[in-house]
Amino acid sequence: MPEDEFNRTAHTGSETNSEKDLNLVLEKGIGDSSDDSTSLSSFEDDETGVRAGKLNIPVDWPPLAAHEPKKYYFWNFHGPKGVDLDATATQPSVYDDPEKATLYQPLPNYENLHRFNPKARWTWREEIAVVRKIDLRIMSWCAVMFMALQLDRGNISQAVADNMLDDLHFTTNHYNNGNTIFKVFFLVSELPSQLVSKKLGPDRWIPIQMISWSIVAMCQFWLNSTASFYITRALLGALEGGFIADVCLYLSYYYTGVELPVRLAYFWAGLTVSEIIAAFMGFGLLHMRGVQGKEGWRWLFLVEGAITACIGILSWLLMPPCPTKTASWFRGKKGWFTPREETIIVNRVLRDDSSKGDMHNRQALNSEMFWRSLTDYDLWPIYIIGLMFFVPSSPVDTYLTLTLRSIGFTTFQTTLMVLPKQFLHLVFLLAVTYISQRYNERTYPGIAAQFWILATLIPLRIFGGHSNRWAKYIVTTLLLSYPSTHAIQVGWTSRNSNSVRTRTVSAAMYNMFCQLGGIVASYIYRQDDRPLYHRGNSVLIGIAVLNVFIYIGTKLYYIARNKSRQKKWNELTQEQKEIYLSTTTDQGNKRLDFRFAH
Repeated sequence: MPEDEFNRTAHTGSETNSEKDLNLVLEKGIGDSSDDSTSLSSFEDDETGVRAGKLNIPVDWPPLAAHEPKKYYFWNFHGPKGVDLDATATQPSVYDDPEKATLYQPLPNYENLHRFNPKARWTWREEIAVVRKIDLRIMSWCAVMFMALQLDRGNISQAVADNMLDDLHFTTNHYNNGNTIFKVFFLVSELPSQLVSKKLGPDRWIPIQMISWSIVAMCQFWLNSTASFYITRALLGALEGGFIADVCLYLSYYYTGVELPVRLAYFWAGLTVSEIIAAFMGFGLLHMRGVQGKEGWRWLFLVEGAITACIGILSWLLMPPCPTKTASWFRGKKGWFTPREETIIVNRVLRDDSSKGDMHNRQALNSEMFWRSLTDYDLWPIYIIGLMFFVPSSPVDTYLTLTLRSIGFTTFQTTLMVLPKQFLHLVFLLAVTYISQRYNERTYPGIAAQFWILATLIPLRIFGGHSNRWAKYIVTTLLLSYPSTHAIQVGWTSRNSNSVRTRTVSAAMYNMFCQLGGIVASYIYRQDDRPLYHRGNSVLIGIAVLNVFIYIGTKLYYIARNKSRQKKWNELTQEQKEIYLSTTTDQGNKRLDFRFAH
């Protein structure tokens, strides 16, 4: 049996330890404890599509797909190689077995229940067309919203390149403090924001967030003191916190597990595109220095904040609550999807992960659900990765514009010189995500990224004050072009959560740990270490080495967890397995038939 993930959750009882339920089954004394090679839950999920094991499929039901979807969804231009596009694409799942399907039915309040149909079948041609439509209608706008987020949280570096610190009589330490305040408030608002989003619905809460922070962003036009700088940083962090996790949860309603990491890569690609656009916008807006006696960076904050406000208003009109409720006066009376397309979207997502039907998308988490999700120790290895993985590159990125200015480049040269690293970062982000999906690996791409950072940090540490400035620029650009595994890890967190309840909290927790890492990173480069930051770069090299061992340890942890569960499962007879599946109170990733991805 492959050590893969088995994404199904029975909607019964409260979550307990799977070993306890196993003992109850063994105490019944049914059959022998001999090894049984039957697939867990009578199906296998190799993360490329669900394959049926021993399912009691009624003979009068329509046939299922003869091929798995594999990895073709990365580019989504065609179906599986050599497969008739008019052949059935519906993948086998537990819903094809009437006896087992009762354990995985969506709850009565599931918002798409009226489109759930275990007998539904569709072709590859239909599925590809539907996924393309989701990409166009849902994913593309999410990328636009993310671009708006990056405009308002990333333009501080462009403002600094325009002598903002000197204009306000700030030091580098003031800048560090402002970044830290932003990240602290971003961090503490993650979980509250996610809980509000789960109650109101991401389609309502995300536009509220965007409009609110855009107002604060525009208010930076009137910055005049340390206090006003710190207050706006705090408000921006509080209002932007949770946005990324909210969007990730929203996307999970439309995509399968194999598709989500790829869409998240597109999501972060939008961030890079935003940085490229922002560089050109900054080049123009910073030239407004002197207009009405104001500095260029003030106009930068005002104009880009206004753009975000417009996107926030449009988001209120363009974000449907779920696949089956896209009709509105703005989106059209008939909505974006036909009843047939809605059926395909709903059933392909539930067949891939039945846990997505265990809560309404506007159902709040109660205190018990929240606590169980918060204390899910099996997700903490990924949280630790989130804390550490980008620390070695973060200070270099944060201080890029200041560094370029300090080695002799002008404000406007600096604004445009960030473009190469942004373009390369985009290319390598998509490439590493493709490799991760192609080879079903998450830890090895992360290790490779840390070695990339090490290979460029070491010469950066060696450079002296008289080193060629173009050599410094090239090495820094290569360092910041490293293949980011952020999208892979967000999808990894979602997949190993295996329930809407846990997924809601884990998305916020992962981002909180990323913000904690940002806080740590903001204090590595200090005023007394400038402009070469030799001490800081030595620390970053040490952290990159540590990260390699963290990735290795995470992989070994999940392998050990899977082997332990596999051993216990194989000790059960087929009858004992069926008793476990029908009586267990385990939920989510605590089920004995669940396997962690790594």
